[in-house]
Amino acid sequence: MKARVYITLKKGVLDPQGRAVQSGLENLGFKGIKSLRVGKLIEIELEGLSLEEAQSSLKDMCESLLANTVIEDYHFEIEAGDTVSGERTVVTEKCIIEQGRVIA
Repeated sequence: MKARVYITLKKGVLDPQGRAVQSGLENLGFKGIKSLRVGKLIEIELEGLSLEEAQSSLKDMCESLLANTVIEDYHFEIEAGDTVSGERTVVTEKCIIEQGRVIA
């Protein structure tokens, strides 16, 4: 099963890298960019876990190492598939932490 973890800065946290990228794009002639923020995408291949175990494990990974929950939000998607039938299931879990509490 494959997981994608998306990590973004919380609203209100300044994003100097995003500003630099936006400025660079504007200097190259790209117009109409109202705002730009930079985040991270982490892809993880998991095996030997149930869907529920994978969700729990990913949440623990994010809160322990992958995301700095003081300034970053994260959410993840898990893609689990049956290679015989070709059926695929995508589970998305969003976790937004504000002031040390999970709000979504």
